[in-house]
Amino acid sequence: MKIIKKLQLVKLLMFSLIFTAVSANSPIASLTAEAAYHFSNFRAHPPIHQYGGISTTPKGLSPAQIKKIYNLPKNGGQGTVAIIGAYDSKTIEKDLNIFSKQFSLPKCTTANNCFEKHLMENNTKSNSGWSLETSLDVEWAHAIAPQAKILLVEAKTPSGVNLLKAIDYTRARPDVVAISMSWGGDEFPEETTLDSHFTSDYDITFFASSGDNGTGASWPAASPNVVAVGGTTITLDQNKNFKSETAWTGSGGGVSAYEKEPTYQANYNITHNKKMRGIPDVSYDADPASGFAVYRNKGWYVIGGTSAGAPQWAAIKSLSLSADNSKFYAAKASTKASAYFRDIRSGSNGVCKYFCDARKHYDYVTGLGSPLTSVFK
Repeated sequence: MKIIKKLQLVKLLMFSLIFTAVSANSPIASLTAEAAYHFSNFRAHPPIHQYGGISTTPKGLSPAQIKKIYNLPKNGGQGTVAIIGAYDSKTIEKDLNIFSKQFSLPKCTTANNCFEKHLMENNTKSNSGWSLETSLDVEWAHAIAPQAKILLVEAKTPSGVNLLKAIDYTRARPDVVAISMSWGGDEFPEETTLDSHFTSDYDITFFASSGDNGTGASWPAASPNVVAVGGTTITLDQNKNFKSETAWTGSGGGVSAYEKEPTYQANYNITHNKKMRGIPDVSYDADPASGFAVYRNKGWYVIGGTSAGAPQWAAIKSLSLSADNSKFYAAKASTKASAYFRDIRSGSNGVCKYFCDARKHYDYVTGLGSPLTSVFK
């Protein structure tokens, strides 16, 4: 009986410790992930949201509008911007060129070597949700960097194993300058052993969406080798000119449960992270209400979500070859910070006070802020 009572006491103590760790109302509470959840169970989801119905004409933000909002050049781009997706989007090249024609962008086809689609496995099935994500990613990467090549690499399924195979193929290509991963999922204990997949012998920057579920860290955005892209809300005036930018309520952000604080954040002096990796690093328009015009399979959509920011930040890397975390944090810490980022100081993505509120300098909702240039140094 004494032994049984001791075992019961131990279990009670363990439960108390676990409860204390996960109930602190803090995003370090990605510790809420079930102990049974591992990489083998990982299945990515594209953080994408449709606003309104399908139309015959574009209604969302145009490339010209977003370039004006973020002070990006009308033309440019070098090297290859790679998009990592899942399943096969069979109409993507046709969709891309209808989009390009609508907004007077250069034609981008397989024939002129502007576009390339690589299937990781033949006979890959299609999926309507992922196809819409692919249209968003490919069309807007081309919109931001019209002179860059767009490489679409499609994994057989959105399992972690299949997506990493697609990433490994892509990061081995010397022509690639940036890789966009507009997807994510819950963190898991083994993620720290996978960080090497987000490195390359070439000057490739990896970008990932921070998620659309509000406060909380996700993978692969949580990797210190990845630029995590959070979300904002753009407000226009009655003449459709830029009025303001605030934190989007759905923007994923917080502190990783497993990844240690990278040097670029330690040097910037990120606070309240207990020396763990904070996300996001940067932000971009993500609110579906201020969403992007996207064409897919005979119709126009208005699309939002943090999935929109990853490919566009990847395209920004192509414009100047200077966009990466080490330069971002150094630029924000400099006396010319306002020339590099719009500091998002209002809005929130939850009710966890410090971790959920936008503020000066850096926050766990919008990171360092949204771009005001394509050159970081």
